[in-house]
Amino acid sequence: MFMFEAIPWYSWLAWAAILAGLMLLNEVTRHSKYTGLAFFVVLPLVLNIFVWPRTSGASSGAQTANWFAWTKVWSALIGCYIGLSLRFTKLKEHRWALALAPAILAINIMEAVIREFEVTGMHGIVEGMFYMGGPWNVMNGVAGILNMLTICGWFGIVFSKEKSSDLVWPDMAWFWIIAYDLWNFAYTYNCLTDRSFYSAALLISCTIPAFTIKKGAWAQHRVHTLALYMMAMMTVPDFFIKGRYAVASTHNPAAYYAISSLALAANVAVAAYQVYVIVKKRKNPLKDELYSDSKSSKALKAANS
Repeated sequence: MFMFEAIPWYSWLAWAAILAGLMLLNEVTRHSKYTGLAFFVVLPLVLNIFVWPRTSGASSGAQTANWFAWTKVWSALIGCYIGLSLRFTKLKEHRWALALAPAILAINIMEAVIREFEVTGMHGIVEGMFYMGGPWNVMNGVAGILNMLTICGWFGIVFSKEKSSDLVWPDMAWFWIIAYDLWNFAYTYNCLTDRSFYSAALLISCTIPAFTIKKGAWAQHRVHTLALYMMAMMTVPDFFIKGRYAVASTHNPAAYYAISSLALAANVAVAAYQVYVIVKKRKNPLKDELYSDSKSSKALKAANS
């Protein structure tokens, strides 16, 4: 096959179960501050003390026993803490605090970009995982930088009047989300190689609710599902890369090039369109909402005001 080796039916079933499980737990964790605290404060503290040192510690030999995996799980959890603070405390009354949401998102993207450039020079089995670095890493690293630079409109963030007090970001347009998904999947394919099959379920698990269940709350859905997925990965790392359910990448240079090219093209297009909007409408991307005139932005504000 072009991207992956043969995918048996039970791996597809596991993929669907991960997708459904993440979506379900996302709904549970966003329900109230209490469910959020239980899953993102209490649970990771217990796992960090009693489980992760054994399953993903430096002496474990697991493919999660590296700086990136540990940094990623805790940066995702910090994103959850920022979201919980904005949603359920008076922090959201301070205009400057809204910048915390794009800040943690940008940091999360930059972590992956740094890793992408690092993998460029990796070849063979490193830390229990096969890598094949190449020009595609540089291409997708540039795509990630563009994706980070096109985050916009954070001062337009609002909070729903429901019990969940969801963080709704009207300026986070659908085309930016799709460009993010393409970049992030390319990142997982390039840098997580034989884990990337299940990473696709992670990406879709936050995109679906952002367009259907709770529209406009993609950033919240993303940080919740990412934290849940990373906690699972740190706990049972072998599930994703060894054993019956693992799905190996083909490590096909053509596949690396194709996926990274698509991600780069999408993010160049988003960046070009954003520059066009900024120039035409004389917007300040550090202060203004760039897409406030769009139907979707107006609808999201009306639904959550």
